[in-house]
Amino acid sequence: MLSELEFEDFKAQEFDSVLDVRSPREFKEAHLSGALNFYALSDEEHQEIGTLYKKSPSLAKTKGAAFICANVARRLEDLTQRVRIGAKIGVYCARGGLRSRAVGVILSELGYRVVRLRGGFKAYRAFVNAYFAAPLGLKFFVLCGNTGCGKTELLSLLSRAIDLEAMAGHLGSSFGDILGEQPSQKAFEEALFFRLQALKEWAFIESESPKIGRISLPKRLYEAMQGGVKILCVASLQERIARIKRLYKDRMDATRFRLCLGRISPYISRNLRLDLQKSYEQGEWERLIAMLLSYYDGSYKKPARVDKVLNTDDIGRAREELLEFCILKSFH
Repeated sequence: MLSELEFEDFKAQEFDSVLDVRSPREFKEAHLSGALNFYALSDEEHQEIGTLYKKSPSLAKTKGAAFICANVARRLEDLTQRVRIGAKIGVYCARGGLRSRAVGVILSELGYRVVRLRGGFKAYRAFVNAYFAAPLGLKFFVLCGNTGCGKTELLSLLSRAIDLEAMAGHLGSSFGDILGEQPSQKAFEEALFFRLQALKEWAFIESESPKIGRISLPKRLYEAMQGGVKILCVASLQERIARIKRLYKDRMDATRFRLCLGRISPYISRNLRLDLQKSYEQGEWERLIAMLLSYYDGSYKKPARVDKVLNTDDIGRAREELLEFCILKSFH
């Protein structure tokens, strides 16, 4: 059985699996949350067919069909072992065209219940863009505070939380690129969209600048965060240093440290830069972190309005206190 749905109805389905049949390169840039890449055309084949189509559409379709049949045949056994025959499968390509239609027909003939996304990934992106262009309609409890106050750690203990830094693959500061390669802007928005859809109504979130590394926050999200309930997290200097040391020490090699230090060098004195370099080289992590905290604390702007001050030295106790505060605010 093969049918087709608009994205809003497509996302409401309970699929056993969702297959993205675009090329691996397209899939890597961004894809629906949880989708598997069951490509109809490889990267090279996709490029070849695209070039050929400009010269001869009929020949491109013929050659493309041959590529698709070969690729599906090669990966079919793995799919049937992963997803039982008769299961409900969602399928999409770039624009809801030949690739998803061809794969959909083959799988439906095998006995799968196949639902194609009408308009493909392009239609989905239009839906996401429209979603982020409108007011989000969510209430945020926004965790604010200086570096090392345990905001990210606290978020990890809360079920209704959005960890923007984890989604963006960056910790936000000049030293924040220790989490690996950042996703594409589209991939970040995909992850954020599905998380917001799952939470609805309200969520905990950390205060962020409009950009996290090279990732830009959607304007409507940033506006909603600015108007949220502000929780100012505070912690002792000793606890802050310990947290930052645990997070950064094993991830900060000499090359990365020099690069990060270079980013803040225009804003600090020469003596401070030399002290920071010397402390790193001598492994004086507590001294190094204390100096950096002094620099960052000096540039931190407290929110104009604070609804709750939360001590986070004991992160478990802070979680309980925060949840009690939320109940008092009548959010469940």
